[in-house]
Amino acid sequence: MSHAPRHVLILGGTTEARLLAATLAAEPGLRVTTSLAGRVAAPRLPDSEVRIGGFGGPEGLARWLREHAVDALIDATHPFADTISHHAAEAAATAHVPLLALRRPGWVPGPGDDWHPVASLDEAAATLPTLPGTRIFLTTGRMGLAHFAHLTDPWFLVRSVDAPEPPYPPRMATVLDRGPFTLEGERDLLRHHRIDTLVTKDSGAAATAAKLTAAREAGIPVVVVTRPPAPKDVPVAPDPAAAAAWLRSLVVD
Repeated sequence: MSHAPRHVLILGGTTEARLLAATLAAEPGLRVTTSLAGRVAAPRLPDSEVRIGGFGGPEGLARWLREHAVDALIDATHPFADTISHHAAEAAATAHVPLLALRRPGWVPGPGDDWHPVASLDEAAATLPTLPGTRIFLTTGRMGLAHFAHLTDPWFLVRSVDAPEPPYPPRMATVLDRGPFTLEGERDLLRHHRIDTLVTKDSGAAATAAKLTAAREAGIPVVVVTRPPAPKDVPVAPDPAAAAAWLRSLVVD
């Protein structure tokens, strides 16, 4: 007999995932499980059931979906977590579980912005020597620092939640911090460290957007790594409210 979903698995690690889990936890008769990859030492946890760690590829995820009677899957991972997103699409198809991608809208350049879009971290690293700046604010996350490790001339300021591990650029300082970040704080950071170039991923959301405004005000060029394409044929919701509405509309067997 058809029924509303009874167990939803949220692939989390984002603010949107936590907000969605909090919203769905109030739904009667619905079990909500959030899965985190475990890459952050002290992640912010949702107020609902949590599992931490990988699944062992798409086959392992499909098996977990079946064994735990999951009847809806929501991929609310980071917009650049394309490996798990494609694993989720494959696993959902294998297990015959409805899948939704929750993706915050990307950033859009405005008047006065000097953006240099690139398709990858390697392309971002290749672009830096073509720009005049030598003091780089690198906000692409600690996991991708190896792509910049061969650049010996620029000085890098790296901001991440946890301390980075090598390989990374030889001339580098680290700021351990977690958003949201204020505009005034970003202005002070750029001034204090004499930053003349910003490198970022198009993560979207307001929590980390202040650096873009600060860069525009300072006339600093921004190298923006564009998002990888989403898995084909997977519906996308722009915010937790839309994702919750999608789940409430589902009828599963």
